[in-house]
This record gives sequence, C-alpha cells and structure tokens, in this order.
Amino acid sequence: MSPERSRPRLLQAMMDAFRLPDLRRRILITLGILVAFRFVAHVPLPGIDAGALAQLFETNALVGMLDLFSGGAMRQFSVAAMGIYPYITATIVMELLMPIIPRLQALSQEGEAGRNKISMITHWATVPLAGLASYGQLVLLQRADPPVLASTAPLPMAAMIISMIAGTIFLVWLGELITEYGIGNGVSIIIFAGIVAGLPEMIGQGFLAKDQFGGLVVYILIALLTTVLIVIFTEAHRRIPVQYARSEFRGGRMYKQSGSTYIPIRVNSSGVIPIIFATSMVIFPGVVASYFAAPSGSDPNFANTIVNLFSPNTAMPVGLFYWGLTFILVIAFAFFYTTVIFEQQDLPGVLQRQGGFIPGIRPGKNTATYLNQVIRRVTWAGALFLAIVAIIPFIVREITDIQVIQLSSLGLLIIVGVVLDTMKQIEAQLLMRRYEGFIK
Repeated sequence: MSPERSRPRLLQAMMDAFRLPDLRRRILITLGILVAFRFVAHVPLPGIDAGALAQLFETNALVGMLDLFSGGAMRQFSVAAMGIYPYITATIVMELLMPIIPRLQALSQEGEAGRNKISMITHWATVPLAGLASYGQLVLLQRADPPVLASTAPLPMAAMIISMIAGTIFLVWLGELITEYGIGNGVSIIIFAGIVAGLPEMIGQGFLAKDQFGGLVVYILIALLTTVLIVIFTEAHRRIPVQYARSEFRGGRMYKQSGSTYIPIRVNSSGVIPIIFATSMVIFPGVVASYFAAPSGSDPNFANTIVNLFSPNTAMPVGLFYWGLTFILVIAFAFFYTTVIFEQQDLPGVLQRQGGFIPGIRPGKNTATYLNQVIRRVTWAGALFLAIVAIIPFIVREITDIQVIQLSSLGLLIIVGVVLDTMKQIEAQLLMRRYEGFIK
C-alpha cells in the first residue's frame, strides 16, 4: 500500500493543496491576514478599567454577544472592539430594503455593475452605523457599575469613536483581501478566527469544572452531537427538478434542445440571521431596564423584574420565559428572512425567462404557488432546527449543571458553516487540478 493511500483523506488533501503554488499562496495569505487581525484585536483603547470591564462581562449578556462578533476584541476593548458587525448590520439592512426600494431592486438586477454599486453603498452605510454603535458601546461602559471608562470628556470620546470606526473598516478591508486573494469568504473567516481564538480559554474553564467530571463528559457529548446536527442541516436541501426546452434555428431549420437540472432549496436558507435577530430582541429590554434597576443591596423595583425576565442566566422556572421567547422568535425570523431571500431571487420569473419549467407544473403563477408551498414546508424543518440550536445552551446548563463554560450555539453555527464553505472552496480548487479532495 502506498503512503498516500494510507494517509487520512483530510491530511492527504491538505498536503495536495500545499503542493499547488497558487493554492498554497492563497492559504498562506489567509493565515497571514488572520495573524494581522489578531494583532489588531489586542491594541487597547486608552482609559479603560480592565477590572470593571471583566465584571461587566459577568453581568451583561449583550456585551457577551457583541464580543462574539468582535472576535474577543471587546473583552480587551481594543480598536477592533466592534468587530465587523456594523458591516453585517449594513448588509442585512440593504437586503431587507432591496424589495422595498425600486432603485435598489433595479440595481440588484443589473449584474456585476449593480452588485458593485450596492456593495459601495453598503460600505458607506457601515461608517455611520459603526459610529452609532461605538457611541452606544461607550455609553454602556460609562453607565456600568462600576464605570469602565476613566474619562468621558468630549475629546477623548471622539478619539475613541474615530478609532473604533477605523478598526471596523480595517477589519472589513482585511476580510475583502481574504475573499479576493485568499480562501473562503473573508468576513466569515474573520468572525471564525475570533471565535476559535476564544477556544483555549473555554478549554481552560473546562479544567476548572474537573470536579464535575460526569457533567463535563455529558457537556462534551452534547456539543459534539450539536455539531453533527448543524452539519446535517447546513448541507440538507430539497431538490426540485427543472427541465429546459429551447428552440434554435440553424441553416433554416428549427432544432429543439432539452436538458434537465434541479433547484436546491436549502433547509436552512436563512443561516444564523434568525438567531442574531431573536437574541438581540430578547436581550434589548433587559439592557434598557438595567439603567433603571435598583442597585444591589436595595429593594428591587419593576426594572429589576424586567432584567431578571430577559436574562439568559436566570434560574428556573423564571428562566423559561427568556428561552421560550427566544425559541418562538427564532422560528418567526427564520420564516421572515427566508421569505425575503426567495422574493429577491424571483425563482418563477427566472425559470420563465430562461425557458425552464417544473415537470407537471405550469409556468407562471402555478410555479410560484408550488415553490412557495415547498419553501414553507422545508423552512419549518430549518426553523425548528435553528430554534432548538438556539436553546441548546439552556438545555446543556440544566442537564450538566456546569456554569463555568458557556456553549455558544451561534458560535457553533458560524464555525461549522465557515469550515464547510472553506473546505468546499479548497475542494473545488483541487478538483480543477484532478486531485482528490476532502468531500466524497
């Protein structure tokens, strides 16, 4: 047996990738840019009380979610503390506005030139969104107890806001460099790198829970089963057969050509967006109420009740309200966002313009009705999957009783999605050069 046959498939494919100069260059560029990103994530802003910031992370769930998108940079409150989530917000807003604003809808149908214009508008929209988000974060730190900011004078505040905007735009630029010269989707790779950078700390927290060995084993098993579930539902899709019939005139004669393919309707078409929307909406009332809550040691008021209701760390049975509301909102947003995506794609219109049809279904309105029915049925499976994944941290906490490790379902979704997408891109590069890839 040759050494190549005895090696694991993944290892052999990676070795094949590094044998190709172009692919090796892309992988090394991606790794180099990620190293630069991690350096930037550790450049702190001046005037931050590290002890008060650590205490804030223990009591505020919103900053924990923001830290996920900043790749851990918010925990040090560096110049990249906002990560690239203002750019993600601008992208989502543009996607939601396209069906509403006719000019944007027309741009989306103009091919590459239209997409470039929409991309430019998205980049410009990122700047004010980053400014508002950075100001909001600084106000949140200023009102924390104890306060995290040492000075709230206008000039230092303006300097910090400008620095944070520059950090966000720099990370977006790094992501675009990865997309153009590296491997994978650059923005997703940046988020992925930030989440993975926090894994050593999570492993260290796991050693703190070694006295709960049984719970730790169950915790690891649930995390692995969740990862397998995410892989299955990320790749799952419903194939709708499509046939094409075209007529061509050559030499005065009409020739009919036919072909068949399929439309893959993904079970989870909306990705992680429903979990982001739902989590943001559920956390928001508690964050607002925390500004009016009575301080610890005094009699609690109505704002304290709201904070407890909308906190992910509240014990049972009150904690069921937060996670139950999250479950329902994830399902609702999954249907909403999937509907928006497929309305933008206009599949019935595209099929009709290209001379395609679904066997047994008339083109036009009947095709639209049939596709909507299929999408609704498939989306139920995807929405329930996302809702279950969203509440898995609560299920893990109740089963294992481990509090020192926080399993992030959103982080798992992002990691698995980015790994699968990057593997497919490397696989495509290898197949073009007739090498065996990762995926059978």
